[in-house]
Amino acid sequence: MKRLVRVMCVDDEDDILEVVRLCLEMLGGLEVFCCHSGGEALEQISANRPDLILLDVMMPGMDGPATFLELQRSASGADIPVVFMTARVQSTETEQYMRMGASGVVAKPFDPATLSSDIELIWRNIQQNQERQPKPSMPVLSARD
Repeated sequence: MKRLVRVMCVDDEDDILEVVRLCLEMLGGLEVFCCHSGGEALEQISANRPDLILLDVMMPGMDGPATFLELQRSASGADIPVVFMTARVQSTETEQYMRMGASGVVAKPFDPATLSSDIELIWRNIQQNQERQPKPSMPVLSARD
């Protein structure tokens, strides 16, 4: 199983970015870099190549779902798992994010003491799901007489 090392956190609130960074670096031993907008995340994705993206849903300009769709369309972001962070965690919203292709949802406000372990649990689920997916098989070619 691949180890989670680098996380990109995208949120328009400096306080949230700082708390996430501190929690994941100090408690989780992760390398965290932060972006203040969806546009900034799209610009930084190639240079900083995270293993996972924590993406705020409600941001001015390009919101989280719009940023997610742009990441999915980009060559450098399409294969990076995204976990939405939101105060809107009713089952209909959570289901919508998961149908979009999100790997998980973290409720805001989150517990700083458990954020790192929550993210690690989501990461393990992502890795297990990838291991379960069938690998594309190579066609068997036979020589013809």
